[in-house]
Amino acid sequence: MEGQEADCSPFCCSCRGACLSAFLMLLLATLAALIALVAIRGPPPHTPVWSPWVVPSICMSAFTTEDRDLSNISLRPDFSGAQPCVTQMNRTGFLCHDRRSCIPASRVCDGIRTCAHGEDEEEALCRDMPQSLPGFLVAHCGDPASWIYSDQKCDGINNCGDCSDELSPVTTCPPCSPGWWRCPSTVFKYCSCIPRSLCRDHVQHCSDWSDEYSCPGP
Repeated sequence: MEGQEADCSPFCCSCRGACLSAFLMLLLATLAALIALVAIRGPPPHTPVWSPWVVPSICMSAFTTEDRDLSNISLRPDFSGAQPCVTQMNRTGFLCHDRRSCIPASRVCDGIRTCAHGEDEEEALCRDMPQSLPGFLVAHCGDPASWIYSDQKCDGINNCGDCSDELSPVTTCPPCSPGWWRCPSTVFKYCSCIPRSLCRDHVQHCSDWSDEYSCPGP
């Protein structure tokens, strides 16, 4: 019995070695096949993790190249696209977002929300006046450092302080309206016209006294 075991030992070891070699070769072949498959098909797709701060690429593809710059995407209205309108007083105004309301230029950034959604008082519009205002809302005075709202030009009132918003050469205004009397005013508030309501009130408002002697009154 002992002799048979001794005679069988080399054969058994040889069998075990052959089996082990075959297993290793099979394992290596399987590994090589997997590597080849990955090389051909590429790595598996990455599953994105949802985040409220990340805009999915599928949505971004709908934007143009310029829109893909997130700094250009804002919830705030774009005041560079603000549109002028004509008020009931036949003057340039600010068109509200409802596309129906036209407010006077001087009602923009006056501290009171006149448009239904308050867009006439938005910070982006009012923070650096007049540079932040649309050009159609602004009129410049004779003094380059001074400005007024566009609807304050040619309204009979000395808004600039030097009458440059009422008189040439800075401004060309039409003749006085029916409710005004044309004369050189002695009152700082007015320039070349005074309200007819001031005529014949026994107070000099014109340097030539025409408000007391020539003006027919209201």
